[in-house]
Amino acid sequence: MTSIIIPTYNAEPYLENLLSRIQSQTLKNYELIIIDSSSTDNTVTIAQKYTQNVFVIPQIEFDHGGTRTKAAQIARGDILVYLTQDALPYDDFTLEHIIKVFEDSTIGAAYGMQLSYEQTTLFGKHLRTFNYPDTSYVRNKNDIESFGLKTAFLSDSFAAYRKSALESIGWFKDGLILGEDTYAGAKMILEGYALAYVAEAKVYHSHTYTIAQEFKRYFDIGVFHQCEKWILERFGKAEGEGMKYIRSEARYLLHNKALYLLLEWIMRNGMKYLGYKMGQNYTKFPLWFIKKCSMHHRWWEKQDTP
Repeated sequence: MTSIIIPTYNAEPYLENLLSRIQSQTLKNYELIIIDSSSTDNTVTIAQKYTQNVFVIPQIEFDHGGTRTKAAQIARGDILVYLTQDALPYDDFTLEHIIKVFEDSTIGAAYGMQLSYEQTTLFGKHLRTFNYPDTSYVRNKNDIESFGLKTAFLSDSFAAYRKSALESIGWFKDGLILGEDTYAGAKMILEGYALAYVAEAKVYHSHTYTIAQEFKRYFDIGVFHQCEKWILERFGKAEGEGMKYIRSEARYLLHNKALYLLLEWIMRNGMKYLGYKMGQNYTKFPLWFIKKCSMHHRWWEKQDTP
């Protein structure tokens, strides 16, 4: 059996569409689990139309890793599929495609292609084309030298895990500011599992971030890498992948005849880098300032000290 797990918070604008798309999938042998962080809209009411497995937790208890672990331990499935509330299956075969890859017993986790929503900016669209190519692949420990940090890449916006593999690495780690998927992927690679990218399994999922939001997001990534130093030590620094991304984004803008965005490209990537380096050095800043820099400012309320 497959368990589909969706953490939600005020998901009313997305949930009906998402759950109806799941209902129409060719994959039928599944259970649906919704774990909601005390939404103040009609999220729970909508969810209960599609499943009895709706669990409500206090908002303060939400944790990127811990909440997903709670759902995994409730789940009866051998394969766990995680979706965020703002993801949307591309077609009726999305789940069937991503589940099929687990016929290979070496696969510990897999993720699918993410397509941009139509209204996404060119910067948001490039991120999807860079991270989600047209060709599927499988990576394992032997690929670290060639692909570095990218070897452990996963995205819980649409990812599937072999439950036994997730359990073997101690589930998702509690208390992470973000990056529970990268953490799990890195642990699985080092434990000898392989990670699969399944290009045929597609969802719509994209964001349009402002420059300020990009700064905050990369600040939090820097915090994550500082707190989990072993990931960069074992897989290599993130800056190398970052330079590839910047060059690719410049080519993408030129290809789309968007020269008018080059100044924004410089500012955007400069603020990303600044945010990332500040996040790596967050212990040097007072807590009030850190909260201003962080996208997940509520996370800091659970921390005793910076």
